[in-house]
Amino acid sequence: MSEPRESFTDEEYAFLRHVRFGELPAAVRPEDRVESTETEPRRDRPDPAGGDHEWYLRNAGG
Repeated sequence: MSEPRESFTDEEYAFLRHVRFGELPAAVRPEDRVESTETEPRRDRPDPAGGDHEWYLRNAGG
C-alpha cells in the first residue's frame, strides 16, 4: 500500500494557481454588465444541406 500524500494548504493552492494562470482580471461590476445576444450563425456546425426530406433519409434510414 502507498503512504498517504500530504495535502496542500489553501494558501499553497492559491500560490500554485497564481503561478500557473497569473493575475486574474478585475471582476466586472454589475452596472458594467450587458446582456449579449447571438447575432452570427453558429460556427460549430456546418450549414444544413438539403431539405427535410433529405434529413429524414439521412437520419431515419428510410
